[in-house]
Amino acid sequence: MTDNKTEKAVRTVEGRVVSNKMDKTVTVLVERQVKHALYGKYIRRSTKLHAHDADNACKEGDIVRVKEIAPLSKTKNWSVVEIVSRVAE
Repeated sequence: MTDNKTEKAVRTVEGRVVSNKMDKTVTVLVERQVKHALYGKYIRRSTKLHAHDADNACKEGDIVRVKEIAPLSKTKNWSVVEIVSRVAE
């Protein structure tokens, strides 16, 4: 019997940190553009994700890359991979 284990593609997205008030958790706003089915106009849609920030490195306004992980809590299914750009202080 052959052992065919295929690796699942890791889902990563970029977004802006809108809240870092929780311990080891940040709220990331991810924006995307979708085309309206009937009119064809591009509309901006957004989603807020809770992401794990192990060393509390992120600040509000930072652009971060997050990846999907196994659930850590009821709402936290993402983890911060890297800080793409820091907010000017």
